[in-house]
Amino acid sequence: MFKINENFLNLQDSYLFSTIAKKVAEFQKNNPDSKIIKLGIGDVTKPIIPAVIEAMHKAVDEMGTKEGFRGYGPEQGYDFLRNAIAENDYKNLGIAPDEIFVSDGAKCDCGNIVDIFDLNSKIAITDPVYPVYLDTNVMGGRSGKFNEETGMYENIVYMPVSNENNFVPELPKEHVDIIYLCFPNNPTGTVLNKEELKKFVDYAKENKALILFDAAYEAFITEKNIPRSIYEIDGAKEVAIEFRSFSKTAGFTGVRCAFAVVPKSLFGYTSKGEQVSINKLWNRRTTTKFNGVSYIVQRGAEAVYSEAGKKQIRENIEYYRENAKIIKEGLEEAGFTVYGGVNSPYIWLKVPKGLTSWEFFDSLLNKANVVGTPGSGFGPAGEGYFRLTAFGTKENSIEAIKRIKNCF
Repeated sequence: MFKINENFLNLQDSYLFSTIAKKVAEFQKNNPDSKIIKLGIGDVTKPIIPAVIEAMHKAVDEMGTKEGFRGYGPEQGYDFLRNAIAENDYKNLGIAPDEIFVSDGAKCDCGNIVDIFDLNSKIAITDPVYPVYLDTNVMGGRSGKFNEETGMYENIVYMPVSNENNFVPELPKEHVDIIYLCFPNNPTGTVLNKEELKKFVDYAKENKALILFDAAYEAFITEKNIPRSIYEIDGAKEVAIEFRSFSKTAGFTGVRCAFAVVPKSLFGYTSKGEQVSINKLWNRRTTTKFNGVSYIVQRGAEAVYSEAGKKQIRENIEYYRENAKIIKEGLEEAGFTVYGGVNSPYIWLKVPKGLTSWEFFDSLLNKANVVGTPGSGFGPAGEGYFRLTAFGTKENSIEAIKRIKNCF
């Protein structure tokens, strides 16, 4: 008989967002006339910008000609896009095009990167956390068993973030090999300044650890001294991989394009202590398991960096920032304690006393017909909190706040 990977049995019953979808579908079935406003998942609502659409149309036309047709492309990404990323996102940070790997999503990169790490690696995550970081390590066998009482896995190091520590995670108190950081943070919407992030870089250097830095929301940063890239911190190229995405900046959630930055100065170690280039390992994994992002999509991504593209992207980002402001200020007026929403499209609020985060989810859905995300779905430290997203329409953001004010 064939056997399964039994690590999958250590996963919790359902992925957070599929559970929410089932609850919403059941409510809609029983209340067909209700107009539900979904501010739960981080999916965008603004159309793809004209500069990108024009570039993609042109690329489609090219593919219909003998001269312009392209088959398999380079698995790491076409040079035109890797060069554009290096020049625009990492200018003066010393990142070369061949340290950039174009992919079909930051979620995929965050999940796939663990292929190249030892199965006994000690993992540290913030709590609450984006579920993909945790679940992919559960699948890989690094987590150990789940403890129902604590809501934690036995072999995972948790770094709690809450209002009590200003949402700044403490350094691990024990040795860890890999640290996941996401800032601006999903789900809390909070950030680290350069001094706070430098502490993690220094820790990684001292302990020969690796930082996996998810910067998917860097375009929403508005305040000074908040790094858009971990490579703004001295020494980070020796200890960190950075993930970015066109999903939230350019609305590519349905188009799929992202990239990982793996510096050539980053080395891992064999069991004998020998140095191995992580860039070479990731390149080998990429060329073996991935056929690359389509030429048409990459031409669209390249257009994000054109003058027209930059202007149009700024307008879209500002639209979502305004939504975040509407939601944040509206909730505060309604008496809620609110975090995030300044450098991030996510608003993190404390639920009313006496309610769990899932109970608040049900109450919000039934009373206001508004969908958000229970904080406990992101980890035990998320209990008592709730996430709303600014990626809806402005009209729905205003309407959602109006309904919430009338119900709570």
